[in-house]
Amino acid sequence: MDDYLFTSESVSEGHPDKVCDRISDAIVDGFLAADPQSRVAVETLTTTNLVVLAGEVRGPSTMNADRMEELARNCVRDIGYEQDGFNWKTMDVQVHVHEQSADIAQGVDASGNKDEGAGDQGIMFGYACRETDVLMPAPIHFSHQILHDMAKARHEGRAPGLAPDSKSQVTLAYENGRPVRATSVVVSTQHAEGIEQQAIREIVRPFVEDALPRGWMCPENEFYVNPTGKFVIGGPDGDAGLTGRKIIVDTYGGAAPHGGGAFSGKDSTKVDRSAAYAARYLAKNVVAAGLADKCTIQLAYAIGVSKPLSIYVRLDKRSSTSPAKLSGALTEVMDLSPRGLREHLRLDRPIYERTAAYGHFGRIPEDDGGFSWEKTDLVENIKSAMS
Repeated sequence: MDDYLFTSESVSEGHPDKVCDRISDAIVDGFLAADPQSRVAVETLTTTNLVVLAGEVRGPSTMNADRMEELARNCVRDIGYEQDGFNWKTMDVQVHVHEQSADIAQGVDASGNKDEGAGDQGIMFGYACRETDVLMPAPIHFSHQILHDMAKARHEGRAPGLAPDSKSQVTLAYENGRPVRATSVVVSTQHAEGIEQQAIREIVRPFVEDALPRGWMCPENEFYVNPTGKFVIGGPDGDAGLTGRKIIVDTYGGAAPHGGGAFSGKDSTKVDRSAAYAARYLAKNVVAAGLADKCTIQLAYAIGVSKPLSIYVRLDKRSSTSPAKLSGALTEVMDLSPRGLREHLRLDRPIYERTAAYGHFGRIPEDDGGFSWEKTDLVENIKSAMS
């Protein structure tokens, strides 16, 4: 189909699952800041005035239960939760984190003639397309932008009455395979007691209009703001949260396949994270090089094995590039072993807490190496390998 409707959703930093993702990634950053060779796999659960941490780690003794609790409280404070049912000061924090399994460690660590192996088996996908300047699908990009801008305004005091928990959903009409306008937009945002639904609607409206291209705003009767009428109780007080439950929000909004593995709470030896970042990096560079309008890449790994088992490339029907030749070229321009992923993208740094909300992809590369997988510095190398 070239003419269709497609919808993607996003959730804000205050959504219960995103609170968990941020806490888990803050703990990853804490370990990596203390020792870049740390191994971390930490999950978080939240509910009314409770945070529970569980997982396996290997790292410095300074990253003890007290330090993990401190990081959890800092995250909740920075998000903005000081409500009766969820408050960074008064919430109970339970830490059930233990040493990494020796069986996993022997498969991951380099020893003798054995290189570092993948931390688990699995398949990971990367994707890029020409729908936006950041080479992301438009529905998820606009959904993220609405909530990102609302949160920024809330933190800066420009959106009084808004609270941390919110969700967005954008439906776009595609003609000849390209997005042309929004047909509906949904935004639900937590708010202070006493603010009427119509007032929230007018607070939210400019964020939606600014995120969408000019002339793309949906019809008024398809613009839904807090459709239930009231959203005062929110965050972990309104619904339990878990790390890793928003994998489609974190990636491409359903516009591309997903291997099923979550990102947050994991260091780069876990290929669920590092290989998904690498696949996005390669796909983005392929599209930026002009070899395709859309590119999907799949990588597959086995636990303890230091090379990918397969690399698969799919391009849009308009592309004249050979996927088979391109897959060979990609293995020439980047070492796809776990060590190669980490070293090329410099993934052993504390750069993960910032990824926990508003998508891991489509972001701007930062000076300290954050979002390194969003660079397009392989374009010329790929072109040369294909010539």
